[in-house]
Amino acid sequence: MKALIGALVLGSAWSCGHAEVRLAHIFSDHLVLQRHQPIHVWGWANRGELVQVELNGQSNRTIADEKGRWRAVLKAEAAGGPHRLVVKADNTITLNDVLIGDVWLAAGQSNMEWPVAQSNDAAVEVAQSDWPLVRHIKVTNTIAFQTQADIGGSGWNVSRPENTGSFSAVGYFFARKLHQEIGVPVGIINVAWGGTNIETWLSPAVLAARPDFSMSSMPADAKVFKARYQDRMRALVQRWQAGVPYGSDSTAAWPEPDFDDRAWPHLNTARYWEVQGLEDLDGVVWYRRMVELSSGQAASAATLHLGMIDDCDETYVNGQPVGNTCGWDTHRRYGVPAGLLRPGHNVVAVRVTDHGGGGGFHGAAGHMALQTAAGTMALSGDWRARVERVSDKEQLAPNDLPTLAFNAMVHPLTDFPIRGVLWYQGESNVPRAEQYAQIFRWLIEDWRQQWKRPAMPFYFVQLASFLPLERNRRAESTWAELRDAQRQALKLRGTGMVVTTDVGNANDIHPRNKQAVGTRLALHALKNEYGKKLVASGPLYHSMRVHGRQVEISFSEVGGGLVIGGDHATLRGFVIADERRQFLPAKARIRANRVTVSHPDILRPMAVRFGWVDNPEENNLFNREGLPASPFRTDQWPGLTDGVRYQY
Repeated sequence: MKALIGALVLGSAWSCGHAEVRLAHIFSDHLVLQRHQPIHVWGWANRGELVQVELNGQSNRTIADEKGRWRAVLKAEAAGGPHRLVVKADNTITLNDVLIGDVWLAAGQSNMEWPVAQSNDAAVEVAQSDWPLVRHIKVTNTIAFQTQADIGGSGWNVSRPENTGSFSAVGYFFARKLHQEIGVPVGIINVAWGGTNIETWLSPAVLAARPDFSMSSMPADAKVFKARYQDRMRALVQRWQAGVPYGSDSTAAWPEPDFDDRAWPHLNTARYWEVQGLEDLDGVVWYRRMVELSSGQAASAATLHLGMIDDCDETYVNGQPVGNTCGWDTHRRYGVPAGLLRPGHNVVAVRVTDHGGGGGFHGAAGHMALQTAAGTMALSGDWRARVERVSDKEQLAPNDLPTLAFNAMVHPLTDFPIRGVLWYQGESNVPRAEQYAQIFRWLIEDWRQQWKRPAMPFYFVQLASFLPLERNRRAESTWAELRDAQRQALKLRGTGMVVTTDVGNANDIHPRNKQAVGTRLALHALKNEYGKKLVASGPLYHSMRVHGRQVEISFSEVGGGLVIGGDHATLRGFVIADERRQFLPAKARIRANRVTVSHPDILRPMAVRFGWVDNPEENNLFNREGLPASPFRTDQWPGLTDGVRYQY
């Protein structure tokens, strides 16, 4: 999920001068153009140069403007091909194997970017991926302060075994399903970037009208941003570790067992530090944990298990280094040699370096332990912690400011007609889930405006189940709040949501079953865009009615009827509360495509929640078509992320 650092583009993507005619990088051999919409072709040439564009018997001429940019529009075409696209000026460009079909933009973060080669049954899927009418192009991950005129990328690729492994898996399985069902060429433009938040995908235009984003104070360049970031982080750290100096002490003694860390604040090792008061901090943080050992436990060699750490760690036991690893999703397992442990007081110290996105320990509490021949000591929970330093930010990352990814990766494509958008993003916005409900709607409406199509289809994936089940807290979850923020976007016309609570992975934020995700996205398109008579969604909360001690929940999208999925005979995932707002596990029953919910201790029920935990994989309400119900809540009581706002 970590964001790669993109090249920071500061100027125009093209400097004209005296040069031969060229096309924008979205145009290459094996290109797919959108059917039934005017075809826009553009590029650069010498100022004032006459340019002619030809495709399938059509021809149009245009003249390069003062900046050398030219643009030609051809009439809409029906699905078909292969064709040749020819551009003539002083030189001639010919693109071969050009198809007319349906083009979908696949956007978001790592779960959309995730390749076929790392998905379920990858070897078989790649070997059987000979679909010549399915195409894919990956836009280079790049950021820019200003909107750019062109993308980076290596062109379109045909779905063949030698190519398909690198395709967006969700995009590929979506495209394959569409092609199998409707028979026309399908193209996927992959603009996804792992670890990105939603704010980097917003346009300057939409944020200019939002005073809470203060676009008027947007830094003019990386130098200004770096100075502001350092000032903001210094103030944050000084508040967070009040009374503990920042940036002035030597760290040499920090791993030592006798170092006095009593003034250090705490961090819980089951959660990223960003949700514990150090939001947006990239840099180095130390963790320390005291372990009391008996003589028997200290007598021999041991094994230290630290679970996963984001990104890099340097680990010490009683002041001596025992291991180091870089890799946010790699389990740490270090040998502790005999003689290093001692009876009584021992200290494990971990120096964690985070380069971007989430930082610190994360994952299952059970993965953190000191294992000795005489017994195992759990190490999860609160550790003493202290910030050593904040990142210098020598190079900007996409999440450092709003609009950066949009400017470089999306804006250059807004003249290229598409059928619709596929979106899988949200993990990086979990700490700001309440605000996401608003921003996500902004993005959908803004992108539709950018493409000048007010009802352009926009289908998205709700966050999958993730994090260890033992971390679930009844009716308290920032992940549930983000899922609900996504669900609220269904109020916009032309949207559809895929629920993935049944295909997640408690220990991996990247579930490998991308086949289900892509196919479920395709169901929305097939139903809404292509007129197929099918059920595209799992049950969605519609309304509630209180009948004495029971609450009756009604749903839309019940399809062939509500059913209990999986191996359990009873419904799971429902909780109920009265005016005290204390949620209790509820007894839930399906009755005539409604669910009745109750608890013997709740006499005057006021609210019901379903799947309102970090990991709702135990949810088992489905429709007969096998599509899971979305998590929901009936109340509007304050949430964990209320009032948490984006900052830069």
